[in-house]
Amino acid sequence: MLGIFSSSIVSPPDELVAAGSRTPSPKTKAAALLKRFVESKSSSVSVQVGENAQFAYTHHNESPWQPRSFAVKDEVFCLFEGALDNLGSLRQQYGLAKSTNEVLLVIEAYKTLRDRAPYPANHVVGHLSGSFAFIVFDKSTSTLFVAADQAGKVPLYWGITADGNVAFSDDAELLKGSCGKSLASFPQGCFYSTTVGGLRCYENPKNKITAVPAEEEEIWGATFKVEGPTVVAATE
Repeated sequence: MLGIFSSSIVSPPDELVAAGSRTPSPKTKAAALLKRFVESKSSSVSVQVGENAQFAYTHHNESPWQPRSFAVKDEVFCLFEGALDNLGSLRQQYGLAKSTNEVLLVIEAYKTLRDRAPYPANHVVGHLSGSFAFIVFDKSTSTLFVAADQAGKVPLYWGITADGNVAFSDDAELLKGSCGKSLASFPQGCFYSTTVGGLRCYENPKNKITAVPAEEEEIWGATFKVEGPTVVAATE
């Protein structure tokens, strides 16, 4: 899966900007990244959302236990990969039909967060149990919301393209070609929200998230770590 967002929507993390500047490496623009995805992934689908957001996904070679899905409802776009163990109880919690799948559940959970503000964002993702990574974009408010599960069972990476767009994908090699060293593994058990202003740990939003410069031989330029009284996790 792939989500690309312009700098007018999301400010690139300083750590990734610094990593790319510290160790320059070949990069390509967002358009070339999207083209590479579409041309290299069988049966891929791409969606342009206004001028500042793009999605692409494919079901080719997906895991039967961690399928990819895409949905749009009320101008809320969502890419979801994985499976929720507690989908049934979450349907009841949000008053949804039994036919509601994971991607639609996440959209409804996001809308609850948005419409009942100041509803804590970590309460929404904290209730999700299972293996997952998702990207939500609300076109009506130009809001981006991204999250990964606490164990990092579904890989998620983010980086900065040559023209300053921020890209998220489950394919590190795909991003490496366009983001160079401005690339990192998205920290497990965390969410990124343009509403709250950056990265947060959803088990304890007050936990500190730091970035450690990576070694030269690593494909990414920084490793994000979550440090606090209840969670100590690192992405590799």
